Amino acid sequence: MDARAEHDSDTRAVSRAVSELARRTRFPIAFGGLAQGGAIHVSSIVGARTRSLDGLVVQETRGLGGRAFAEKRPRLALDYRTSRSITHDYDGQVLSEGIATLFAVPVLVSGRSRGVLYCGSWGQAGVGDVIARPAFAVAEELATELRVGEEVRRRLATMPPPATSEALAPAMQEELRESFAELRSIASTVTDTAVRERLTKLEQRLAALSRPAGPAAELDVRLSPRELDVLACAALGATNAEIAAELNLREGTVKSYLQSAMGKLDASTRHAAVAKARRAGILP
Repeated sequence: MDARAEHDSDTRAVSRAVSELARRTRFPIAFGGLAQGGAIHVSSIVGARTRSLDGLVVQETRGLGGRAFAEKRPRLALDYRTSRSITHDYDGQVLSEGIATLFAVPVLVSGRSRGVLYCGSWGQAGVGDVIARPAFAVAEELATELRVGEEVRRRLATMPPPATSEALAPAMQEELRESFAELRSIASTVTDTAVRERLTKLEQRLAALSRPAGPAAELDVRLSPRELDVLACAALGATNAEIAAELNLREGTVKSYLQSAMGKLDASTRHAAVAKARRAGILP
């Protein structure tokens, strides 16, 4: 994925998060953006009555959002106009929109500030748990999507081009399989349906990279997500206990998923199940 495509993907993620922020908090206006070159570039706005926030760029440490970004914690201005805890670099944009109360939540990815989400109201409004918890949840969901995207892009960058007539080198094959298993593990923590669908497509691309030349073996088999998670770990030689720790499952549950997958694949051992899944293009 090139830089432009990565930027567009992240921008769409922000747009979805801002829409969710407005819906869940029910504050009349929400906006947000990601950091580029030490500043937050607002890329999505929902509920605005004017165009004063269009193109807003907030420098780190400046204004409410810049402070939230730098301090890596939420910041609230109950009465934005008179607040003494922030700089007022952006009064022209914020006050022209008529915002009185403004709440800023940083988006933290692996402990690093990646952006800021804002929600606000035209009059003074308290921000209790009813507002704060949904805002924190949306910021966390966006952070998860960004983290997954970063990991996927990092992994894909190490992948070789699709195999043609030659098989992948053993080291590349092993890296591919580890990447697939890790991606499955990450995907299991994601609840957003759209993100899961995108991850599934990436998993299919990874599986296709090591598929032998010629048509894949035809199997009328549909493994459940958890059966595939467990089988992907088993393909790396992990024990039931190791798989349970990786996927946060009970060891007995892992055994049950493995037996179910083996039954669907008509395989008497986990190794045979893995081999069949690979021939069918289910696993890399």
